[in-house]
Amino acid sequence: MSGGSVFWLASEPEAGGTALWCYSRQGSRRLDTGGSVRSRLNSYGGGAYAVMDGVVCWISEDQHLWVMDLDNGHRRKLVGTRGAVWGGVVADSLRNRWLAVRECHGRQALVAIDPDGRLSVLHDHFDFYGAPTVSCDGRELAWVSWMLPDMPWDQSFLCTAVVGGHGDLPRVVSAAPPGGGSVQQPQYAGNQLWVISDHRGWWQPFCIGQANGQFLWQPGSTAEADHANAPWQLGERHACRLPSGWARVRYRNGIAELWLEREGGQQRVAERFSDFRSLARLENDLLCIARSPDRTDSILRICPATGHFEVLFGGQRPWTERVPVSPESIVVPAGQDSRYALQGFFYPPSGASLNRNGGKPPLILIAHGGPTSAAYAIFNPQIQYWCQRGFAVAEVNYTGSTGFGRAFRQALAGQWGLADVADMFRMADYLVDRGRADPQRLFIQGRSSGGYTALMAAMAPGSRLSGLASLYGVTDPLRLRESTHRFESGYLDWLLGPAGEGGVYWRQKTPQRMAERISCPAIFFQGGQDPVVVPEQTRSMVNAMRKVGKPAQLVWFEHEAHGFRCSGNQAQMLDRLWCFYSKPNAQ
Repeated sequence: MSGGSVFWLASEPEAGGTALWCYSRQGSRRLDTGGSVRSRLNSYGGGAYAVMDGVVCWISEDQHLWVMDLDNGHRRKLVGTRGAVWGGVVADSLRNRWLAVRECHGRQALVAIDPDGRLSVLHDHFDFYGAPTVSCDGRELAWVSWMLPDMPWDQSFLCTAVVGGHGDLPRVVSAAPPGGGSVQQPQYAGNQLWVISDHRGWWQPFCIGQANGQFLWQPGSTAEADHANAPWQLGERHACRLPSGWARVRYRNGIAELWLEREGGQQRVAERFSDFRSLARLENDLLCIARSPDRTDSILRICPATGHFEVLFGGQRPWTERVPVSPESIVVPAGQDSRYALQGFFYPPSGASLNRNGGKPPLILIAHGGPTSAAYAIFNPQIQYWCQRGFAVAEVNYTGSTGFGRAFRQALAGQWGLADVADMFRMADYLVDRGRADPQRLFIQGRSSGGYTALMAAMAPGSRLSGLASLYGVTDPLRLRESTHRFESGYLDWLLGPAGEGGVYWRQKTPQRMAERISCPAIFFQGGQDPVVVPEQTRSMVNAMRKVGKPAQLVWFEHEAHGFRCSGNQAQMLDRLWCFYSKPNAQ
C-alpha cells in the first residue's frame, strides 16, 4: 500500500506468469513490468515486490531487481547479480533504500540496496532469513531467522537491531521463543514490535519488549487457534494494526475467520469468506486478499467501525449457468487408534451428475502438498471439474497439517507415510460407512509430498484403492535428500527419521524400491524443470513399476517446474486424469 494505492500480484495462467497490479481512485491497472514477477528464494518465494514514495521495486522471473517510477512508467534494472535469488523485499523509506533477503552461492543474507543498485550486507550469520520489517520511525529492524536442519515452523529465532548511523546493524539481539518454537510475521505497531509464536501450543500474537538484552513475550490473544499458517513463503501477513485495535486471522477446523479485536469486544467480519491473506491498512480501513468457496480471489476493503466491506478487485462468480459445489467440513472423531480428531473438506457430486449416474459416487481422496501445509475451503476449479463428472472429492487435513496447533503439526515427525496414510483411509472409511462414497471406486491423488502419501497408501496392507495419481510427487526420499534444494535439505530427516547407513531405515519408506507392492494402477505428471522433485525421480518410479508389471502412465511437461502454471498444461492434466479415473487399467 502506498499513497492511497493498493498493489497485488495476479496469476496469468494463459501466459504461465504473474503480473503486478495497482488500484487507486482512478481504477485498477496492470503495471508493465516487462515480464513475470516472481521470487524464487527457497523455491517458494514470497515478498516479490515493495512500494516506496511513488516507486515500485520487484523481482523479475530471471531474479533481477527492477524499479519503476509510477508516475511515468519508466522502469530500469536495479540489480542484476548473476546466480542470486531474492525474496522478502521491503522499503526502508527513512534511508531511501530497499531491504531484501538474497541467496547467492548457497548462503543467505539480509541486504540493503540503494537507488543506484549498490548492495550492503546487513547480516549473514544465520542459514535462512525471513522478510524484514522496519519500525515506523525507521530506527529499528526485526526479522526471523532459522538454522539447518530446522524448517521455519519447527524452530526459529526472532532478531531485532537498532539501525546504526551508516544504515548498518552494529548490534543484533536474537532469541528463540520461550522453551523453543516457531516465530513468524514480526511487524511494528508504531514502534512496538508484535510477532506470532507457537511456543504455547498455537500460533498466537505476542507483544515483544526488552529488558537487559532479553525479550519479554506478552500474550496479545488467548484464543486457542492458529493465527497464521506455515511460513513456506516470505512476507505473509495474517494480522494488521488498525486505528483502534487489531485485525487478526484465526483458523478453526480448516476455516479462516477474520476478527476485529478492540477494547470492549471482538467482531467477526466478512463471514462468507473462508481464507484471508496479506492484511494491510489503507488510511483507516483494512485491506486483504480474501478467498471463498464460490468466487475467485477478492481484494477486500473493510471498514473497521462497521465491519462492512467492498470488493475492490476480483471476486467474480466463475460461472453463470451453475452453482459451484460447496465444501462440507467433516470432522472424524478421535478413537482408540487415533489420538487426534481428523478434519477435511467433502465435495459431493453436483446435482446434475447425480441424476445422471445415481448410486454411491466414486471418491477421489486428495492429499495436500507440504506436507506441513493444509487444505482450505476455497474455490478450486479442478475439484469442481470432478464434481461435475459424478465424483465426490475429499481433501484431508491429515496429521501434520497446519491450522490445528503445534502438537498436531509436530505429530508427523518420523511418521510420514504412516500417520498421513492412516488418516486418508480414516476419512475414506468414515465417508463409505455413511453411504457417501462407493467402496469399490476409491482413488487417491496428491501433489508434491501428497504424491508420496498417495504412493504409500497404495502400498499399505489391505489397500483397496482403484488408482492413484502423483503430480510431481516424491518417490525416492533418499535421492531427493541428496538432490533437493537447500531450504528442505533437513526436512526429510524430520519427516522420516534417521536414514541410517546407506539409507537402510528408509528402504521400507521408498516406493521406488517396492514397486511390486503398489496395489493399483498409477498415473504420474512431471515437469521437466522441477527443482524440488527432480524429474529423474518420476521417470525411475514409472520404470520400476513397469519392470514388475504394474500399470503406470507418465505425462511429461518439459517446460514446467514444481507446479504447472500454463493453463493448457493444466487442462491436459485434467483430461488425462479423467481418462485414467474412468478406466484406470487402460494404458
